[in-house]
Amino acid sequence: MSSLTESFSKAVKPITEGVFAIGIGLFVGALLMLVWGFDPLRAYLELFRGAFFGKFQMATTLSYATPYILTGITFAIGQRAGLFNIGGEGQVYMGAIAAVAAGTYALPTSVHLLVTVIFSMLAGAAWALPPAVLKVTRGVHEVVSTVMLNWTCVFLCRYLAMGPLVDPNSAEKTISVLPSSRFPILLSGSELTAAIFASVVFAVVVYIILWHTAIGYEIRAVGLNPDAARYGGISPLRSTILAFMLGGFAAGLAGASQVIGRPPTWAIYGTLANITNLGFDGIAVALIGRNHPLGAIIAAIFFGGLYTGSRYMQMYARVPVEIVRALHGIIILAVAIPGLLDIIKKWWEKRRGK
Repeated sequence: MSSLTESFSKAVKPITEGVFAIGIGLFVGALLMLVWGFDPLRAYLELFRGAFFGKFQMATTLSYATPYILTGITFAIGQRAGLFNIGGEGQVYMGAIAAVAAGTYALPTSVHLLVTVIFSMLAGAAWALPPAVLKVTRGVHEVVSTVMLNWTCVFLCRYLAMGPLVDPNSAEKTISVLPSSRFPILLSGSELTAAIFASVVFAVVVYIILWHTAIGYEIRAVGLNPDAARYGGISPLRSTILAFMLGGFAAGLAGASQVIGRPPTWAIYGTLANITNLGFDGIAVALIGRNHPLGAIIAAIFFGGLYTGSRYMQMYARVPVEIVRALHGIIILAVAIPGLLDIIKKWWEKRRGK
């Protein structure tokens, strides 16, 4: 019973820390609005009303949260493995392009959605493989390699979206995927599809892998201390590649969710506007979720609510969208507080031990 309680407390800890960070961010955001002459109480009421109160508002929030859960997991897995993987942006693009390619290819209805999802995840993982190989064979830092590959992917995907995959009847977007490859819409008239379930299930699967399998133990051990892990018989090279690949699967699925799981276009815009910055925003989601798959779910829903509710803040409370963006940064800074407290605690215990 005690072990079960301990496991539950460990699972809940990142969620509570994320909620604490959000609370700090909202408080500082309120002070910021007061300084600039806005009513923070009304602004937050409109924010939460537009994000969570009403079935269509909640549906929109969850539709925004769907890719953020997955891109948050991409960065979180890297952090658990001791990596600073910011390649999720490019991997999202590749997953989205792969979804368009597979979704417009005629396949039996019974398997088309599954094939498209798998193809997108493999595309994301394939784009994550080069930085993994460069890291383990040549020691190239993942920040350098992933940034370069992100830009390579931007121009490659723009070419594909505006060239071979362009819609001949609507030049501003790619061909729309076939109905047989789409996630079913959960609420008619909204953008919410069953892709949200795919994201949550993936997050739970990653949690099980990282905390309840030998592979996950090795990944986390390498992240904590690669030298000690190597001494214990764990291969840091294998764990690094596995972490990159698992993160690539998540990012590829995130890209697919914006194509086969996001009406009404069911396509990618030529400017890539509907998939831009999903990978980078996932870094903030992971930090707020304390680099934990379950924490990423809560953080992604909150981020989705910020984007959805910001329109209500602008329309009814007259608060500019820049304030909402400032909230993002404040919350990310607030995430550092639990880590800072841990450092202070360890320093104090060490001092007392002397």
